[in-house]
Amino acid sequence: MLILLQLKGKHLLMRVLGIDYGMRRIGLALSDPTETIATPLDTLIRRRGKRAPLSKIESIAIEKGVEHLVIGLPLNLKGNETEWSEEVRAFGAQLAKRMNLRVSFIDERMTSVRAERTVRSIGLPKTKRENKARIDAAAAQLILQNWLDLRKHTK
Repeated sequence: MLILLQLKGKHLLMRVLGIDYGMRRIGLALSDPTETIATPLDTLIRRRGKRAPLSKIESIAIEKGVEHLVIGLPLNLKGNETEWSEEVRAFGAQLAKRMNLRVSFIDERMTSVRAERTVRSIGLPKTKRENKARIDAAAAQLILQNWLDLRKHTK
């Protein structure tokens, strides 16, 4: 059983949800309560022509006790934002408003490539679709772990 420590109304332990927002899938990862380690959680499918599954993300966040969201921000190789970056920021704003949670964005360049290499190196015999879902969840894990590590080093 996890006991949340409080100091002046603030939780000392919290969970953070990492999100890799893509055109077809949304990878999710979850931090441990000490905000040290990110673990792949799930991959949600985005239906063509449909809005992002905000209610599903919200229910997962509530179930897991999430207090902060970290979303990978796609940048071009020069580090500049793109049209897709604008859509990701709008998605983050929708989540923040709907869930009343803080949202942080972090550069996600090369996370999908690194995640794909990791998943392939494990060599699990799964279908192409299952591997893509694993890659998206692994990308969310890398996004979240980068944020956790940066945060720890800047404290």
